[in-house]
Amino acid sequence: MGAVGYLCGCTPQKNDTKTNIILIFIDDMGWADLSCFGNVDAQTPHIDQLASEGICFDQFYVNSPICSPSRVAISTGTYPQRWHITSYLAHREQNRERGMANWLDPSAPMLARSLHQAGYATGHFGKWHMGGQRDVTEAPPITEYGFDASLTNFEGMGAKLLPLTKDETGKVGRIWEEAEILGEPFTWMQRSEITTGFIEGAIAFMEQARNEEKPFYVNLWPDDVHSPFWPPFEEYGLTKDADKRDLYLAVLEAMDQQFGQLFEYIQTNESLRDNTLILFCSDNGPELGAGQAGALKGYKTHLYEGGIRSSLIVWGPGFMNESAKGTRNKESVFSAIDVVPSLLAFTGTEAPEDAISDGENVIKTMLGESNDSRTSPIFYSRPPDRKDFYGFENLPDLAVREGEWKLLCDYDGGRPELYQIRDDPGEKRNLADEHTERAETMAQKVTSWYKSMPVLDKEEHQSSD
Repeated sequence: MGAVGYLCGCTPQKNDTKTNIILIFIDDMGWADLSCFGNVDAQTPHIDQLASEGICFDQFYVNSPICSPSRVAISTGTYPQRWHITSYLAHREQNRERGMANWLDPSAPMLARSLHQAGYATGHFGKWHMGGQRDVTEAPPITEYGFDASLTNFEGMGAKLLPLTKDETGKVGRIWEEAEILGEPFTWMQRSEITTGFIEGAIAFMEQARNEEKPFYVNLWPDDVHSPFWPPFEEYGLTKDADKRDLYLAVLEAMDQQFGQLFEYIQTNESLRDNTLILFCSDNGPELGAGQAGALKGYKTHLYEGGIRSSLIVWGPGFMNESAKGTRNKESVFSAIDVVPSLLAFTGTEAPEDAISDGENVIKTMLGESNDSRTSPIFYSRPPDRKDFYGFENLPDLAVREGEWKLLCDYDGGRPELYQIRDDPGEKRNLADEHTERAETMAQKVTSWYKSMPVLDKEEHQSSD
């Protein structure tokens, strides 16, 4: 990967050595797509092995059912509405129409920046999609957000891997014809191999950090398993006209194979195996007809469980009791905004003074020492351009998960849907008429939260152009 030129300028600790952290964020993978989460149509043995040595969490949530805001939340520990990113970032005019910024404000409290200031080598490898995409060509580079190095795709500023396609006949093409407009350096490679490209870049970065005797924090955020689906056709005996689900499953299995290289690198090195924490999850629910969320209702872009519940695996043999390894936590409820304060506490890193934070420290739960949940509700607003989507009409605008209950409603609190989510994860029985007081209280909480979020006015938006 050297030719790509991606380089640029209460806490458990072992022997005073800070823990290495790898955050793997898969794109558009459904809650039930891993075989360790119930998929019988495809096998993900390398990821399953990670799960067998770590902990799976059944009630982990991301903070948006769509890409860009979900990535903002897990990076900052804050609700993405605070930064005017409420749907996927697109062309500047489309962003303006939806009341969105063109990129994440670099002053946001980034986990990477805090760890960098604490002595970590920090690298981002894979999809970014928090600024720099389509015709937004002057967004800040990824390194302005606290990263020493970055290697991204067509939705970020900095060195890139750009996707070529090859069908079953050997015909080669491109997915994004004008991807070069976001700047150099870039390297074209087969879409079916790009996850390997990001992994090799990340491993080279980790090796450099080890040579410099620095702990590392690495984002590994592949394009997989987002459409369009271009698996290695010959290996799976498929054609580009194959069933969408079959193409998706081939991409999923190929992704798992590629991650085997990373897991072997960590697991076969004693110092890394005993002093590295890996978090593995998806940014939102699946695309209709591709991934699946099991019995959960809804898909990507929906505030129903299928859009926002994510299959989290936490792996860290050096920090978990033997009794916790290979277990499944079905009780604890927490979300992506809790990752930042949890990892800051875990590494003994101070949060920036006066920094905004919406997350809570749940590191004991993540390491299997507790079954506690976060204490505050988890709030949501739907992507503003997704009122009707994937066969669902007049979707709810807001949602809140609080304890055993979940409520969805419109911006004014109307049309409430109340579910006892532990017993009804498929959101089949609306109890709003039976528990009117609870429904009214939860609707008041989520509408008040939404009104408290800042609104991007025209002058603000123009200043970000």
